[in-house]
Amino acid sequence: MKKLGFVSLALVLVIAAGCQKESAQAPELMVIADSVASADSVMIYYQSHGGGDRAVVFVHGWSCDGSHWARQVEAFADEFRVVTVDLAGHGKSGANRAEWTLGRFGDDVAAVVNALDVKEVILVGHSMGGPICVEAARRIPDRTVALVGADTFQRMSQKAPTDQVEEFLAPFRDSFVVSAQGFVREIFGPEADSVLVEEVVADMSAADSAIAMASFEAVFSHDVGAALTDMRKPIRAINSDRWPTDVEGNRSVAESFEVEIIKGIGHFPHLEAPLAFNLALRNILHEFWPPEEQT
Repeated sequence: MKKLGFVSLALVLVIAAGCQKESAQAPELMVIADSVASADSVMIYYQSHGGGDRAVVFVHGWSCDGSHWARQVEAFADEFRVVTVDLAGHGKSGANRAEWTLGRFGDDVAAVVNALDVKEVILVGHSMGGPICVEAARRIPDRTVALVGADTFQRMSQKAPTDQVEEFLAPFRDSFVVSAQGFVREIFGPEADSVLVEEVVADMSAADSAIAMASFEAVFSHDVGAALTDMRKPIRAINSDRWPTDVEGNRSVAESFEVEIIKGIGHFPHLEAPLAFNLALRNILHEFWPPEEQT
């Protein structure tokens, strides 16, 4: 996927937002691009758009990066502070990590939120980013208002059997690039724009294979249900109808769980159907932060 034109570290830019009436002055959005040390000292790159004490923090999925949230930054930065994170080993973040676990990735998100010192955050995670948001919320409970999954949290009460996991991972171990390309194409919806699909395929299959495989293993070994025993924040999801979401099973470990289904798409709702995804996300954000309470 085409990358954003990110500025160099610690550079603060002022950009004009939206189309303007002839006599009106556009509100100006502050954009910060910086890095912060995670708990294990790996430098984590992030961007913060806008200001205020309420931030929507977007966490990408497996072998992606923060630039995949460009359409959401554009849609929400005029109302909230919007933060994108490159997890360790992804995008512009450091890769000198010894232990690739979802807990460590949760440390990355928490480090960014603490560095920005925002009072309230809603964490939005795509795919692998969903359980990473759970781990982040465990680390910053006083700042976290709610979690939102993007095509994730389908079966929070279950873990895949070991033999099925090994069967899935074996082709990636044998030929990572070819397997990653086929996998990413397969999980897009049938109506997805072909140019978009190939951009994302190229991005994700170019990932560091060692980090990608370690991240896959971390996803399959992670127990979301156990992590939720001390994480009691509201959880919402915006999911595709391509894979069933076990609502009742999810509520057995997260009573607050609610889901909205977008039909006819694949695994990338924020990319494949950004207008529908953004509408659903805006409704969720306003559930917790009503517009009349915005300051």
